[in-house]
Amino acid sequence: MKFKIKRMAKIRGRIFINIILFVLPALSATGCRKNTVPEEYKQNSIYVNKSSVALKVGDREQLTASAVPAVAQSPAFEWKSANIAVATVVNGLVEAIAVGETTITVNSQAISVIIPVKVEAADSVSKSVLYNKTLNSNNSTPELLLNGVGQYNSEGLNVTVKGNVAKLNKFYALAERMVQYRVNFSADAKAIFKSSEGDFNAYIDIPNKRISIATNPVTEKTVSFLKGNREYLVEIYHIYQQAKVRIVDLQTGEEAEISATHDGQGGCGAGAVHTGFGVGMQWDYYCFGLTNGTSILVKQITVFALKNKVKVLIYGDSITQPEGYFPTKDFPESWTQLIIRKLDGDAMSSGRGGGTIATVLDYIRNELPYIKAKYVMVTVGTNGGNTEGNLSELVNYIKEHGAIPILNNTPSNESGTQVENNTLIDQVRHKFAIKGCKFDLATSINGDGKEVDKSMMFWEDYSTSYGWQIYHHPNGKGGMKMFERTLIDVPEIYE
Repeated sequence: MKFKIKRMAKIRGRIFINIILFVLPALSATGCRKNTVPEEYKQNSIYVNKSSVALKVGDREQLTASAVPAVAQSPAFEWKSANIAVATVVNGLVEAIAVGETTITVNSQAISVIIPVKVEAADSVSKSVLYNKTLNSNNSTPELLLNGVGQYNSEGLNVTVKGNVAKLNKFYALAERMVQYRVNFSADAKAIFKSSEGDFNAYIDIPNKRISIATNPVTEKTVSFLKGNREYLVEIYHIYQQAKVRIVDLQTGEEAEISATHDGQGGCGAGAVHTGFGVGMQWDYYCFGLTNGTSILVKQITVFALKNKVKVLIYGDSITQPEGYFPTKDFPESWTQLIIRKLDGDAMSSGRGGGTIATVLDYIRNELPYIKAKYVMVTVGTNGGNTEGNLSELVNYIKEHGAIPILNNTPSNESGTQVENNTLIDQVRHKFAIKGCKFDLATSINGDGKEVDKSMMFWEDYSTSYGWQIYHHPNGKGGMKMFERTLIDVPEIYE
């Protein structure tokens, strides 16, 4: 029995020695060179699903890459655009920013593939870029006021300080616009995207997987795909009375959005038609910041007009922003909407309540150069600054950008301040030999532009704030009369 045990032990020992002798050469050949890959498994090229890309401004195209041969272990691909002012790329998702040509390069293991990209002008209903900036420590961005919220690094603006917001110091008032942020959130981050006046506030809440607009009651939505350390596009839309927040996961392509519609009160104070539903006009400058959590990394900011070409672009103050005070059910009868509908959407308005001529001169410079318009119609109110010099500067600026200026009279109001204002406007029109709509005649009792027809105006009760009451902003009836006046004074805009 002992002999058998000893014999078995010898046999097992020989087997063990043989295994060692077999394995050791293999280890010496391969174990010390862990990264050596058999020749048939080496990646020798990259396959991309598109050999070239042709887009229109605002379009997107998803490129995908895979290793060749396909049996190779899937590598990590790096994507880069040669000119981000023309097109950007994130994880293969190409977005056309402006007209031009560039290339997209995809790299892996010292192998590169270059994909030519051509971007053409979009159709009239497509977006136009008003502003586009990639944020990092290599780029100077003086127009972005940080207010101590963070610092630039090689990847973007790293926002880590709570309680304040960064501000893009460019004034926009277009009624059809959108701002887009390319952002990476920490897992505990809650970010705010707001207007400088605080009338509009939107939130992206990563730990609670929620997006919201601060209306009363709050407008919110659960978004299951939200997670930290992932890159997203955050888009904030302003489309007349509608505000919309959209978020896109750039890795998976998943997206979610919420929207809310502003419902104007139809007057102020005791004169209001109803209580309304406040969303905000997104006055006046885009702001963003961190309300909770560790950080948000903002890599790029792009501001779009939602149309890049219109026949008529309409500028002014609150008279040109009826979306702020019109009840939603009556909004289609406001004068700007009647013009836009008559032109089958080939028009767009840009108005700011309380704006002066200096205000109009400010935001028209940020908008008009990027939008092709045949006519630019301006209705200046009586908020101040209406001098011959300022009005002349405005008319000249419009002409310099290849558009035909139309300088309208201010509608009549109870204070009668439109009379002197319109005398000056008429002088400037005569000086430049340009046309304008006599809105004061359309909204006065005797058609002489002096005494307002109160049935055409909302009653504004500012007793508690300014100590006065006035019939001031055109209602549906007044809006119709103003629209009809355009048919008389500038019929060519409809031809």
